Amino acid sequence: MSETEHQKITVGRRKTAVARVILRPGSGNYQVNNKPLPEYFKTINAQLKVQEPLKAVDLGDKYDVFANVQGGGITGQSDALALGISRFLVDLNPNYRDVLKKKGLLRRDPRAKERKKYGQKRARKKFQFSKR
Repeated sequence: MSETEHQKITVGRRKTAVARVILRPGSGNYQVNNKPLPEYFKTINAQLKVQEPLKAVDLGDKYDVFANVQGGGITGQSDALALGISRFLVDLNPNYRDVLKKKGLLRRDPRAKERKKYGQKRARKKFQFSKR
């Protein structure tokens, strides 16, 4: 991070979750909302998802991750955080783009909850129809 000593924040989003991410040279520590990673994300799948971008480019123990996450649930937040870290890495070194893109870590997952429509029970479910 020699040429970019100034603070840079990248954003990752998934469903209604938003993650603001900062990477600093360090020893591989993760701070999510001022808590260590295992304390914030209790499930192992969420922890692995967050660590995946740095492991993909073999920088797992070279950077500390500081993140602020809001909205959504565990899966949405972990996916948003992974996207934010991936975007930061591409800004850091454009050569990482190919590796991260092959793993699907640079794609913003567009799936979100569909809104409920009036005159219906849910987004697509209708009320029961009575012919007579």
